[in-house]
Amino acid sequence: MLKIAVCDDSHEDVITIKKIIRSWNSLPEDSIVRTFESGDSLVSAHSSETFNFIFLDVVMPFIDGIETAKEIRSFDKKVKIVFLTSSPEFALDSYSVKASNYLLKPVGKKALFECLEELYSDFEEEFSGITVKSFSSIYNIPFHSIEYIEAMNKRVLIFLFDGKTVESTEPFYIFEEKLLPFPDFFKCHRSYIVNIHRIASFNPKDIFMRSGKSIPLSRSCRKDFEENYFETLFGKAGDIK
Repeated sequence: MLKIAVCDDSHEDVITIKKIIRSWNSLPEDSIVRTFESGDSLVSAHSSETFNFIFLDVVMPFIDGIETAKEIRSFDKKVKIVFLTSSPEFALDSYSVKASNYLLKPVGKKALFECLEELYSDFEEEFSGITVKSFSSIYNIPFHSIEYIEAMNKRVLIFLFDGKTVESTEPFYIFEEKLLPFPDFFKCHRSYIVNIHRIASFNPKDIFMRSGKSIPLSRSCRKDFEENYFETLFGKAGDIK
């Protein structure tokens, strides 16, 4: 899912830009495009739901676009930020917050479409994974780096193959929605999702990850897990003896 934010203190401008984005032929069907008319509201929203691309007006009252971008960069280094400005003099300021681009107002379809194509191309190339919100930061975690995910009380822990662990503030069902559509991931127990490619071995009751961690395999999941495992790795079904 692609999530895009448009922030401009001009109501007409945010509606116009949103319409242009919605008319972009390459926009994925499940994309979300949200609009904001102040930097504060954008920062607050992004800290909880996380956008992939942000189109941000430079000149706004109270907190301008540059300051808004600095706030966002304090907890998210990865999001693509594109400044909207009526003057090219702000281009230099955009580098201080690692902006991906800036577009001169009024923004036309051609310029916006070209910008979207570039952003989306980079997005697909750089990131094939999930965005995870922790208590203090936001992480973009590639699928291949995840070994398994565990729900522990009201916490969700993402265990990475390099030995690191990320604790998420999001509920477990969010990870089910993000990961289970892919055959590489399987919910083998009510509290665990495993990466099929990070499994060392298994038996009828347990899955052993490459890290050495033992994960319980629910009896009700066993048959589906077996089929998914062999189909994903070898393109055929197998049997757990």
